Amino acid sequence: MHELSIAISIVDLVMDQAKQASARVVSEVELDIGVLSGIEYEALEFALGVATKDTMLEPTLFRINRVEPLAECPDCGYLYTPEGMFSHCPECKRPGIRLIRGTEMQVKSLLVEQNE
Repeated sequence: MHELSIAISIVDLVMDQAKQASARVVSEVELDIGVLSGIEYEALEFALGVATKDTMLEPTLFRINRVEPLAECPDCGYLYTPEGMFSHCPECKRPGIRLIRGTEMQVKSLLVEQNE
């Protein structure tokens, strides 16, 4: 379950950012996870619960945005939603794909309350 190592990395990153911002509470973390990233959303949600246990992030709401894939045909430039990593252009029918989005994994935003 590689989602646990990903969750631990996310928690480490968020904790570092919270510390830099002198935050006392991180109420929300927003993540962008691509549908073709290879990450199981439910497994990541579970792993985040495990990784945040007994930390300041335990009560934090983690919102996971599922980023749908978008591809561009390298031959004709047509933009389309691919059916998978290896699809044909629906316009010119040629094989090949250039993914523009859908494989990303990023912490998009944090909502924090700072120490006074």
